[in-house]
Amino acid sequence: MGMTSDPMLGIKSKKTKEKMHKPFGNFLEVLDDIKRFDSNLYLCSLMTYGCLLRPHREIRELTWGDFSEDLSHVNLSGNRNKSGRNRLVPVPSFIQDLLVKGNSKDNIFTSSEKPFNKDYFKTLWSRYKAQSNVLEDLQTLYSFRHSGAIEIYKRTGSLTILQQAMGHASLAVTLGYLRGLEIPSLKLEDMPRL
Repeated sequence: MGMTSDPMLGIKSKKTKEKMHKPFGNFLEVLDDIKRFDSNLYLCSLMTYGCLLRPHREIRELTWGDFSEDLSHVNLSGNRNKSGRNRLVPVPSFIQDLLVKGNSKDNIFTSSEKPFNKDYFKTLWSRYKAQSNVLEDLQTLYSFRHSGAIEIYKRTGSLTILQQAMGHASLAVTLGYLRGLEIPSLKLEDMPRL
């Protein structure tokens, strides 16, 4: 076209504003509503909350071979998660009760070796959101992960445990995550006194 250089090189991309994934206050109500809407979205939501796995890849691509024999743990290799580290994640009993182990190479949602497409849960969530009367603004599928993180942090008060549970590569990522969740990390008794 007669151009000698890329005109886009000098233009800085607009930084996207950080969006909060609002945690659920009405957690059980939303879960019940999702259960009535779609069983795959329900299982994905429970695993996002209970195992703190990311829904759009880590959960969507799960095979029965990723689970321990007794379904008590999920083992994800580093090339299958965002942090790049191997993860061994406990599976709570409320999720184990829903699982019926299949062929080790089969995806847990499709019962075949091929998982759903990368936009499957995103599309399903959009459809659910459009008909839902129980969701609040800024509540997303990731809100289940954030709600699970808050639960762990409130129970343990440990950033290290939360970092391991979330699968974050560094504590700095976990601290940023808590800041984004607006969880106060300082208590009144930690503040200076006169």
